[in-house]
Amino acid sequence: MASATDSGGAPGPASPGPAAPAALRRSLGFRDLVVYGLLFIAPMAPVGVFGTLDAASHGAVALVYLVATVAMGLTAFSYAQMVRVAPQAGSVFTYARKGLGEGAGLIAGWMAMLDYLLIPAVAYLFSGIAMNALVPEVSRWVWTALAVVVTTALNLWGVRAAARVGFAVLAMEVLVLLVFVVAAAVVLVQDGPRRGWLSPLTGDGSLGFGTAAVLGAVSVAVLSYLGFDAVASFAEEVTGGSGRVARALLFCLVLAGTLFIVQSFLAALLMPVSAAELAADPVRQGPAFYTAAESSVGFWLHDLVAISKAVGAAFAALAGQAAAGRLVFAMARERRLPRALARTSDGTPRAALLVAATVTLVAAVWAARRDDGLDHLVSVVDVGALVAFTLLHASVVGWFVVRRREGPPNWGKHLVVPVFGAAVTVTVIVEASRTAQLVGTVWLVVGLVVLFVQRGRRDLPGDTGAGA
Repeated sequence: MASATDSGGAPGPASPGPAAPAALRRSLGFRDLVVYGLLFIAPMAPVGVFGTLDAASHGAVALVYLVATVAMGLTAFSYAQMVRVAPQAGSVFTYARKGLGEGAGLIAGWMAMLDYLLIPAVAYLFSGIAMNALVPEVSRWVWTALAVVVTTALNLWGVRAAARVGFAVLAMEVLVLLVFVVAAAVVLVQDGPRRGWLSPLTGDGSLGFGTAAVLGAVSVAVLSYLGFDAVASFAEEVTGGSGRVARALLFCLVLAGTLFIVQSFLAALLMPVSAAELAADPVRQGPAFYTAAESSVGFWLHDLVAISKAVGAAFAALAGQAAAGRLVFAMARERRLPRALARTSDGTPRAALLVAATVTLVAAVWAARRDDGLDHLVSVVDVGALVAFTLLHASVVGWFVVRRREGPPNWGKHLVVPVFGAAVTVTVIVEASRTAQLVGTVWLVVGLVVLFVQRGRRDLPGDTGAGA
């Protein structure tokens, strides 16, 4: 076990055993946290799912993102409450241990792990698909594997170095998005919209407005936001205190939501076909955003967005892989995973990162070699995160209201918001696909088995939820 002195970081939280716990190096500022959060979310995340959401919501795709932003805002607010309580790596694994106890902590971390390992796989696959479209002579699984290798090397180099490279990539993505916004605005002023001006909020009329359709689409749209919570995973590596992490969480979500609403609104106005036509021809849904850009602005914008999506997706996976490594590290440090994964080198959890990268590589390459691989991955990635988010909301109530660890609770922040937030995440879980529910249930059962097996181990930490 590497000591805190050996790893070059500040002392970490207490852990049983004679050796000092492994520690991470504090080197990240507010900008670095925002970079990681926005990289994981990806400023142009709606590009890949725009057509699916447009068809499912009957054309009210901007409304879908507006509702999804508010819904995820409740979760971001609960994260901001708990990161001040436990400014440690591990994110929801740590928060659930504090607010609900050790068993709930393990399950929260276990479910979040499904999300953190598979979302990067989806992002790598998006990158491989985009690069294959530009250079079809090279198989998409080769591009996918290459993206994994390059970003893993950056993560092993160190969190600060990866953040610097990530900032350059993020700036490129934002610039491309700005080009799209300006080009779309010019076309709309000169030629007018293909659909009604308010149709992205009210539906295009081809299928009629339906509340159930919008809510069903929201259950898919939340996939675009998954990753903002990764900011909390770097709580032990930030300078300036936990308040900086909380601000970065909320800032990332609000900024990402604004970008999503604006680009989906403009794309819907430029879309040359109706939502009904997209719904009747699912093959056209995947490239729908590119279709809108190409038909109204020109093929050059199609290529620019595709290149940005290819590079941006790979670096979204970089941020996801880094967060997955921190979660694995934190669970190993608390003896919920093999202790070897809790070792650090120069303040970087390299063993945990390599394990996360290996799992992600296998999943991404497997999917890249199948025609239906993307559908399989996309259909299951959000359930783990949503279960973890639900336990996060419960942790806020458990820590502040039930146990009153911070004195008298603020009923609005500590009860009303998390209860509404949990209601939203549970609703989205219910609306998820059967495949996602099945995979989530199987993963949860495995987690419960792990919890049962570990119950009898004496080397595990005590119930810090009650006593921390």
